[in-house]
Amino acid sequence: MNKGLGSMKADSSAEEVVRLGWNLLREDLSLPSVVLYRDRLEHNLAWMQRFMDAYKVRLAPHGKTTMAPRLFQMQLDGGAWGITLASAHQTMVAHAHGVHRVLMANELVGRQNMQMIANLLGDAEFEFYCLVDSAAGVEMLGKFFSALGLRLNVLLELGVIGGRCGVRDDAQIEQVLGALAQWNNTIQLCGVELYEGVLKEEKDIRAFMQRACDVTRSLLERKAFARGPALLSGAGSAWYDVVAEEFAAAGFGDAVEIVLRPGCYLTHDVGNYETQQKRILASNSIAREMRSGLVPALHIWAYVQSTPEDELAVVTMGRRDAAFDSGLPTPALHFRPGRDEPIATPTHWETTKMMDQHSYLKIAAGDDVRVGDMVGFNISHPCLTFDKWRILPILDEAYNVVDVVQTYF
Repeated sequence: MNKGLGSMKADSSAEEVVRLGWNLLREDLSLPSVVLYRDRLEHNLAWMQRFMDAYKVRLAPHGKTTMAPRLFQMQLDGGAWGITLASAHQTMVAHAHGVHRVLMANELVGRQNMQMIANLLGDAEFEFYCLVDSAAGVEMLGKFFSALGLRLNVLLELGVIGGRCGVRDDAQIEQVLGALAQWNNTIQLCGVELYEGVLKEEKDIRAFMQRACDVTRSLLERKAFARGPALLSGAGSAWYDVVAEEFAAAGFGDAVEIVLRPGCYLTHDVGNYETQQKRILASNSIAREMRSGLVPALHIWAYVQSTPEDELAVVTMGRRDAAFDSGLPTPALHFRPGRDEPIATPTHWETTKMMDQHSYLKIAAGDDVRVGDMVGFNISHPCLTFDKWRILPILDEAYNVVDVVQTYF
């Protein structure tokens, strides 16, 4: 599948594409097309790394957002500790593209999935961690990996009532520890993990973080960890500031390596994550000192293909092209081929409906909109936009194609 750059051959290299000298505004790209902006990617990359460094915590961005090894490498080159992933398949893709440290923030279940990871563990340079939250899970992993003579690194996953995976109470923790003791030559406990995004209120999230610190401290005292320093990991893309504050305040020093896992920051959005970023900039002293926040680095561009009513323009973008689960794409830029540069769209323009290949753009009677015009849209929830595209061009500030990103979903 070669969705994204029209006539480009599927096996074309990034260098070959760049040599073509394509430019979005000259209509060299087949629209609709998702594009990334190089300067904004670089800004977001540096911003988040600076934020993590200020708290003296490590960054392992969640790769499921993009599943783009080119972007993984940008993040690693920028200082990331490793890449977070969610499945054995994703881990296999990352390893094949040179990622040497993966935190799989999920349980590893099923024979074929375990075999995929076992195959990767044959690489002595590859460092891998997954999660456990039950004695049954430990038993399954122990039997499989012991038969192969392999050791598997795991983190104890904490959860909350009504949440997702993770042990709910001390009794469940003891059950997991008991199972780990039976397989201590095969399954190695290396730390504690949680995902706070299942909670909505800051006070609840802070309490969850403090519980994680208490559990980690208790396990340190019991010398339960096979890794030194032990790992303590949390943080999705919405509450990374609160997680950083609480974990850093625990005062573990060199005994614990704190790893945070936001992923959507690289491209950002204009939906939930923009709302959370405004909260962070208003309430977090380190973010305020940095004086700038994350910026949207991804647009989907589409053509106006029909203006059948005075207040309606139909554009060539639909649910097959962009996420719509957290809000419809919002128009940001308007360009008429032949003009010098795009202009901001009027504030009254609004996407009101999406079908498979069409979107309804509400305009005002008399607006200067023609068939063939190009509209650039911001999106909400980048995860479910990336997975619709296999090839994404990276543009410079003049809208020239300067690099290409391929995804592997």
